[in-house]
Amino acid sequence: MKIKNATELSEFVLSGLKYRSEWQIPLFLLFLMIYLITVMGNLGLIALICNDPQLHIPMYLFLGNLAFVDTWSSSTVTPKMLINFFAPSKIISFSECVVQFFSFVISVTTECFLLATMAYDRYVAICNPLLYPVIISNRLCMRMLVSSYIGGLIHALIHTGFLFRLTFCNSNIVHHFYCDVMPLIKISCTDPSINVLMIFIFSGSIQVFTILTVLISYTLVLFTILKKKSVQSIKKAFSTCGAHLLSVVLYYGPLLFMYVHPGSTQGGDQDMMDSLFYTVIIPFLNPIIYSLRNKKVIETLKKVLKRYGNISK
Repeated sequence: MKIKNATELSEFVLSGLKYRSEWQIPLFLLFLMIYLITVMGNLGLIALICNDPQLHIPMYLFLGNLAFVDTWSSSTVTPKMLINFFAPSKIISFSECVVQFFSFVISVTTECFLLATMAYDRYVAICNPLLYPVIISNRLCMRMLVSSYIGGLIHALIHTGFLFRLTFCNSNIVHHFYCDVMPLIKISCTDPSINVLMIFIFSGSIQVFTILTVLISYTLVLFTILKKKSVQSIKKAFSTCGAHLLSVVLYYGPLLFMYVHPGSTQGGDQDMMDSLFYTVIIPFLNPIIYSLRNKKVIETLKKVLKRYGNISK
């Protein structure tokens, strides 16, 4: 009966970002530019990795999948946000809202697992370089990648399933720029205690597990680096890990505040700013961070540009 009542609600209204009327066009153009650069940057990074045989190793396979998930995450949220800048009603159907939320959870969760996987890969590469080809075999690499996507899918199925137990009778205005569980819980007239508990248990567990994996991996990496007497080796290790660490710090901060913080069900403008950061800004920054700090990616890009420059002549 609860599922029937929930599905009878045919549409929601996304309140969107709050801004002054004179900022409408500049903000639209800004986010449009960010989205286009995000898609081109991430897909371009994937193309570089696919086209260069030297990059067909686990490290870059993980990086390519991270770029794919960033494109997925941004494309789940940003197009609808851009449309709503000029849409008078900002309506989203119930089914579209559920699909958007489902897609969003898969991409965000998969990225968490990928970041942890990349940290483990760097730990093995730096702490056990001679055993690296044996430990990070192609089979293990594919298993970790598939497990990341399956983990994201299962997590999304759980929260989407519990979303159907909610009923909406007081308001259909979602105070957010996309369909997320916290704003939906806030307008629900069903007791959301179970939903909040599931979020705390599953989202909290995933974030704690992946963050611990990253912290333990890089703590061991740091100890290994400090034991080395070669300045060149230390610089190379920090260069390899620096981009990933920066990406992890930027990504997990808003997520922890949104889904593990005790007051996260209160919503508000701060939640929207945090969401904007990890759904729009992080996918935009990641290809820049990884490309600028990775010599092999830069060298491959130079080769491609040189090749196309010669062809055009």
